[in-house]
Amino acid sequence: MQTRRTFISNGVRIAVGCLLPHAALADDFTGEKLTILHTNDVHSRLEPFPMDGGRFQGQGGVAARAAIIRKIRAEEKNVLLLDAGDIFQGTPYFNFFKGEPEIKAMTAMGYDAATMGNHDFDAGLDNFATQLERHAAFPLVISNYDFTGTSMQRLYKPYVIFRKGRLKIGVLGVGIELEGLVPSNLAAGTKYRDPVGSANEIASHLKNTEKCDMVICLSHLGNRYDSGKVSDEILARESDGIDLIIGGHTHSFLPEPIKYVNKSGSTVIVNQVGWAGVVLGRLDFTFDRISGKNLVRAHSVVIAQKPSE
Repeated sequence: MQTRRTFISNGVRIAVGCLLPHAALADDFTGEKLTILHTNDVHSRLEPFPMDGGRFQGQGGVAARAAIIRKIRAEEKNVLLLDAGDIFQGTPYFNFFKGEPEIKAMTAMGYDAATMGNHDFDAGLDNFATQLERHAAFPLVISNYDFTGTSMQRLYKPYVIFRKGRLKIGVLGVGIELEGLVPSNLAAGTKYRDPVGSANEIASHLKNTEKCDMVICLSHLGNRYDSGKVSDEILARESDGIDLIIGGHTHSFLPEPIKYVNKSGSTVIVNQVGWAGVVLGRLDFTFDRISGKNLVRAHSVVIAQKPSE
């Protein structure tokens, strides 16, 4: 039999629960933390830039990046490592090995997911499929390319869901329009769909059906354009259900994440960390049952031959 105190306590919990978002009802994630590490447009830069007086001399390289990732994983409980596309093209490694060492390096570093950029078609779609099938231990997510009937048909997903502690995180991907960027013979039958509509469809499923606590979009659309071409800015403003956009394509070194208001009045965060793997993006979120998710730290970690933050 319930005591009067127990009855009142249970009633309060029920009343408060009715006011909370559906995702919060599944579990009390108060105090849970999530660290998101991300790259974009690495462009086959496996080694640091040479010490030749250039802007990025001594920066980049997978060995230094891997060391920093290991250090962060040792310090933080819940970590996601993500990439926003253009893995290929830019150094002789790609010319000679067609992407094999790049995918092997990402697998060795423990990437959780990546999306596809236009330069990932540069040796043809069949080659990209081969590299993924043989060497990738991470999923390729993209929701607005239809690969039906191609070599990629079974090698991609529109979204993936990760469990990190008590958190349920949905990750989807969108890619740039291929016409004018990728010759049709290299795209091998890929069909392009509207990225905003595709992203919103998947985000709605992740939020409302899967009850994800956070939805992340890996985007290779580009940060913004004066022409009005679809971009991360437009996607953020026209989105519904996306919490974070990790961008690529425009090689934008954002000094800090940009915050937009979407069509439902919620905040969408956009971040991008340049190119060539000279920077590792880091976003630290805390979660609270009442206020939801909060970005408490945004930090661009410079990748150097002697890893340091």
